[in-house]
Parts: sequence; structure tokens; C-alpha cells
Amino acid sequence: MNEEMLLVVRAAEFAARVHARHRRKDVDETPYVNHLAHVARLLAEAGCDANVVAAGFLHDTIEDVRVSYETLVAEFGEDIADLVRAVTDDKSQRWQKRKQAQIDHAPEATPRVAALKLADKISNLYSLRDTPPHGWDKAEIAKYIDWAHRVVSKLPAPNAVLFADYEAIRAKLLGRIGGSQWESNPP
Repeated sequence: MNEEMLLVVRAAEFAARVHARHRRKDVDETPYVNHLAHVARLLAEAGCDANVVAAGFLHDTIEDVRVSYETLVAEFGEDIADLVRAVTDDKSQRWQKRKQAQIDHAPEATPRVAALKLADKISNLYSLRDTPPHGWDKAEIAKYIDWAHRVVSKLPAPNAVLFADYEAIRAKLLGRIGGSQWESNPP
């Protein structure tokens, strides 16, 4: 097994372990690791380097399960830890301020950070289409789509493959908001 593949597998294993009890907010309480794997797959399919793909598995470790930056540096190196930190919300801030900060800081994203942010938004849009959070109505989904678009539209030079996927899922999801049924289609 080559070093890059081993790195990605180690990141997947680490993410599965630290997120083991973490679930999505949908009715089925989907294992959170499914989202992380989807983000990593999107990044790999878009041609991102192994560190970015590994960061796809790890992108919520600081924010959601309180793994320290220092732990990520020790386990995966400074580059991956920096990528994760760059997409981490400051949970000490109120929700609205955190979400505005993502919009405000999007133009500063490096191409690799932009790819990671974009893949996360894409995966969340697929989840909204297929397994929306329990209790979310179409207005709540529309609010997320609008906010995500405000972030994505400010990213500098987004990865073309990811941006095309984002535009496609966003259009499909917007089309469904006016409809009466949510159909489940795998990403």
C-alpha cells in the first residue's frame, strides 16, 4: 500500500473512531461517518491530493468531537491539521455569527481549503435532498441552500469538478422545494 493511500485509510479509521457515536440529525440518525466518507470521496473524484482527501474525513473532528489541533498535527501532520482548522467553526460563537464568519472568510480560502468547504456543502445538499434533518421543512432547507450559496459564491477559483456537482445538486434541490415529494436518490 502506498503512503498516500495509507494516510487516507488512517484518516478514515481515525474519523470512524472519534465520530463513532455521532449521528446526523435525520429521522434514521444516519452514522455521521457516512457524511465524512462522502466528502472524502467527492474530493478524491475531483482530483484533490491525498492530504485534502484525508482532511475530508477529518474536517469536523475539531468542531464536533473536540479533537485538538495538536492531536491532528501529531497523527497526520501540520498540513492536514491546518486544512481542518481552516474549515472549523468557532463553537464559542453564536450560531449566526459562526455562519456569517464562513461567508466573510470564504474569499480568503486557498484552493485546497475551498475544495474542502465546497465538498462539505455538496454532501450536506445531498443529505438535505435524501435525508433532511428531523423537523426541517422546506423553508428551513431553502434557508440552508441560500446560506451555502452565499459561502460558495465567495470562494476563489473553486475546483471545476466540485463546482459542477454543487450547481447540479443545488438546482435539483431547489427544484424539489416547490414539489410535494422528496425522492431518495443516492449521491
